[in-house]
Amino acid sequence: MDALEIARWQFGITTVYHFMMVPLTIGLGLVVAIIQTVWHRTGKPEYLRMTKFWGKLFLINFIMGVATGIVQEFQFGMAWSEYSRFVGDVFGAPLALEALLAFFVESTFLGLWIFGWKQLKPAIHLACLWVAVIGSMFSAYFIIVANSWMQHPVGVEMVDGRPVMTDAWAVFTNNTALVAVPHTLFGALAVAGGFLLGIAWYHLWRRRRDGVDTVGADGKVIPGESAAIPGRDRADHTVWIRSLRIGAVVAMISFAGTALTGDLQGKLMFEQQPMKMAAAEAACHDGTGFSVLSIGNLAPRTVMTSWP
Repeated sequence: MDALEIARWQFGITTVYHFMMVPLTIGLGLVVAIIQTVWHRTGKPEYLRMTKFWGKLFLINFIMGVATGIVQEFQFGMAWSEYSRFVGDVFGAPLALEALLAFFVESTFLGLWIFGWKQLKPAIHLACLWVAVIGSMFSAYFIIVANSWMQHPVGVEMVDGRPVMTDAWAVFTNNTALVAVPHTLFGALAVAGGFLLGIAWYHLWRRRRDGVDTVGADGKVIPGESAAIPGRDRADHTVWIRSLRIGAVVAMISFAGTALTGDLQGKLMFEQQPMKMAAAEAACHDGTGFSVLSIGNLAPRTVMTSWP
């Protein structure tokens, strides 16, 4: 492989690993903010324990996302230099807003949240987390605006062979982006819901395995305590069972939202990029139209010259 091919492989690998972190960061951050809000309003200690546990996992994931995201920003210009020069007048605007506005807002207020448990008033400390979480959503919005413009260019005119932005409002309200943003946010919440479900179930299973919790004659779990294992008290059971229930509710709602917004996104793609949808349906050679499932011989038969 030559240097260019290696660079693009590196870009692809970085992007894949970066996006593994992004949905969990957005979804889990919102869940942690809601849990801390419940603790702030009720004062129940189990919600504080939930906030700190899930908050640590959120921070670890955020750090990994930052590490891969910064590398990815440089790779845009290094591995795709000609394309970056060609679309820089348009593509650079949402990227700059994401990096200089949303990202720094996230980092600043997340830092205040990390180190401000004792230094800040509880309400201000909670507000810092909410600002960081909202900043992450704006980061997603700006990135999706940039991607959506590549899928559906609007608000530009060609000047000396290069696209020049003439209508920023059209770029930032691109209907492709407005459909993709809620789909992405619901998907992020679906990841967070599954994350809570899996980890909470594992901890509840461990309590049963270690004999901390038992099952009564009526089939109901009886929470117990273990002096030999630190932290295995009844409150610990409450933390995991409530995390499990929160994860289940978040997952069910977000799965439904992902399906509905994905349907809208698919229909819009069918209108704007029919060949892309046909390729996704393995129908790019005969133009069979949109279908939920392709069955039968998918070998090329005739070349599609126009979309029906």
